[in-house]
Amino acid sequence: MKKFFVLTVLFALPIVAYLFFASGKNNFARLPILTEDVTEISSLSSYDQEPVYLQDHISVIAFFGENLENLKGNTFNLDKKILEKYYGFDDFQFVIILPETARENAADFAKEFEGITNAHEWKFVFGSPNEIQNVFKSLNSPYQLSDESYTPYVFIVDKSRNLRGRDDDDEGSLFGYDSRDIAELTNKMNDDVKVILAEYRLALKKNNAGRKNN
Repeated sequence: MKKFFVLTVLFALPIVAYLFFASGKNNFARLPILTEDVTEISSLSSYDQEPVYLQDHISVIAFFGENLENLKGNTFNLDKKILEKYYGFDDFQFVIILPETARENAADFAKEFEGITNAHEWKFVFGSPNEIQNVFKSLNSPYQLSDESYTPYVFIVDKSRNLRGRDDDDEGSLFGYDSRDIAELTNKMNDDVKVILAEYRLALKKNNAGRKNN
């Protein structure tokens, strides 16, 4: 009986563990939509004057303001802990929305960090405080944008310009991720970026399979 019990436990335990982890909060599920119709940013200017679009892209967007130290620290954290894993995915982009007064500092910063980060992958766009505030307000998040157009929180926006996040986080809904908090980036945001990319890959596979069957 003891041998039978041990064998049963050894056989059943991996299956139970698999089912437990497979039923995790965001596994095999869509990342919830928290806000629809986020304002398009194509009217904001960029370094090469080519418009940057949220539509038809999976975007991580940040509002890092005029202070170069905030821009350096938050962007570096985000790039190293999250984004460098995902730049190779089609239609994925990291967009940093800044006031026009930060244009020169941002260029110097990106050049300085090119050797140690993926700075060439970052998309900087610039606007007036009112333009930036309009984009930020369209996220309909509980966070505030400072007078310098800064917040440490970054946001995931899908190809249809919907804000994605968590509607069942520990403290309620999670609209954005604190770029100063390494644990939040590594655990929650990393998981959620994986989920939304997997969601689009699955949709693409289904579309391709449908075309083959037609």
